[in-house]
Amino acid sequence: MLTPTKICVSYLASFATADASKVASHVATDFINEHTSALGSSCTGKDEYLRRLPGFISSMPDLSYEVEQISAEGTHVWVAYTLKAKINGNQVVIRGAMHFEVINDLIAKRVDYWDSQMFKQQAGLA
Repeated sequence: MLTPTKICVSYLASFATADASKVASHVATDFINEHTSALGSSCTGKDEYLRRLPGFISSMPDLSYEVEQISAEGTHVWVAYTLKAKINGNQVVIRGAMHFEVINDLIAKRVDYWDSQMFKQQAGLA
């Protein structure tokens, strides 16, 4: 049986495949992708998310999310994570957290919290 927690863990693991379709297969048609970071770019709708994913994935070679901790209550899942990727030849390791809402076995909403200043420093952008 798919639980909201398993769906969210599968979603995060799918980024390591670098397959935008696989990542997007976890989200609902009216998916809300919200970023709280100044560098993040929010969007609404699976089609728009899927349009953006290839660029995001290609900009972050070796992207992976390591799950640190999970808490779930009903359709809501909170995941503390460590993002790892290569940016501009630099290894980037950023800790963050996501809040998910899962409805009908698909992620309806994701809110991502991460430190954009730390990202800029590690990626050689600051």
